[in-house]
Amino acid sequence: MDWLSDLSVITGPLPWILTVIGALGVVWLLAARAPWYRRKAIPICLAVSVVVTVVLYVMVEKVLRPFPDPIEISIYVWIGLGLLAIILLVPRIRAGRTVKAAVVSVLAVIAVLLASATQINLVFDAYPTVGTAFGAEPFDRVQMNDLGSATENVVTGTPLDASWTAPPGMPSEGRVLTASVPGTASGFAARDAEIYLPPAYFANPRPLLPVLVMLAGQPGSPEDWFAGGKLATTMNEFAAKHDGLAPIVVVADGTGSQIANPLCTDSKLGNVATYLAKDVPAWVKSNLQVNPDPKAWAIGGLSYGGTCSLQMATNHPDVYPTFLDISGQEAPTLGDHQRTLDDGFGGDEAAFKKVNPLDLMASNKYPDTAGVFVIGSDDDAYKPGAQKVYQAAKNAGMDVQYVEVPGGHSFAVWSAGLEKELPWLAQRLGLIGS
Repeated sequence: MDWLSDLSVITGPLPWILTVIGALGVVWLLAARAPWYRRKAIPICLAVSVVVTVVLYVMVEKVLRPFPDPIEISIYVWIGLGLLAIILLVPRIRAGRTVKAAVVSVLAVIAVLLASATQINLVFDAYPTVGTAFGAEPFDRVQMNDLGSATENVVTGTPLDASWTAPPGMPSEGRVLTASVPGTASGFAARDAEIYLPPAYFANPRPLLPVLVMLAGQPGSPEDWFAGGKLATTMNEFAAKHDGLAPIVVVADGTGSQIANPLCTDSKLGNVATYLAKDVPAWVKSNLQVNPDPKAWAIGGLSYGGTCSLQMATNHPDVYPTFLDISGQEAPTLGDHQRTLDDGFGGDEAAFKKVNPLDLMASNKYPDTAGVFVIGSDDDAYKPGAQKVYQAAKNAGMDVQYVEVPGGHSFAVWSAGLEKELPWLAQRLGLIGS
């Protein structure tokens, strides 16, 4: 059944098929002949779904504002359509009167929900295949206990590939490890990290590999990089071309929960900066056999995670002298500047400027820092900010690049950005030669 698991839900015929079936489901739900259904049930259910959707919009966009950027109106439209289908189910069953009609009504609701979910997924490209949509993982996992102790013989060198020869019996693909990385110094309550270990990590002698710390967006979780981000697939393909060599990738938690936004700094919202600058490197160096040299360490991320990667590179250049900012924001934000100041910095503008990358780059030089800013060519909301921070980084003496890839603010850009810049990262981190 691999063909089904690998079937794309963002390209090809399947999204169209699901949408058409969903449209037929809507037709069925609206097609009952009973006069009371057409005159009362449909208008009442439609009104309820509209009211609930509008309330949801107001709560998310105007009151709670859990996300720094507005959600596209189309998302609310599809949510409202799915809600309407659910509300119509019971009266449609009553109007149909037969068991057969009831079964078709249930299937119609499922069809509408699948179509709505498909359309929402097309906005973000978060689940590229049927398998990822249902939680299937296109990679093998390993447990911490299976890693064993550090090997006595290690392979070093810069570039590392010049000193490395893949030994017989080495796995053909990497493994993924779930691990708890405690906030020992920071006190930050982080979710488990997801860690990619390339094939060469399981060899003896073992090469001392570089480390790439990656961060998800907000809302988001570390697992996102392995679903929509295709991280394991990208790393395995790179490793296959370089005798099993690839960076160790630690996808750390930079928010604390799915919708939290602690601004990637130390504040009452959570000491994320200390967590990423101290706790994560300390844990990795203590529990994995890696290259400890800061020159072999990089940090990257998407959206919030991209903003966070630049924050770490400017606030802690000694820890992360290399960064990959994919679709990051112009500055850390909770949606507007005043709310950011009030909730994250106690209303203190000076405290904000002390950690804000644009302000830091305006007053400091970073000659030893290098990075890449990746943005979707159609990402009109984030592109101006990306161009602004790129120019500021360049003026601050960083060795930086600005890259556009096709797409908007979605995993289509984020996965492509990682794949495109991985060779540069590998060279920068001393893994491969030029």
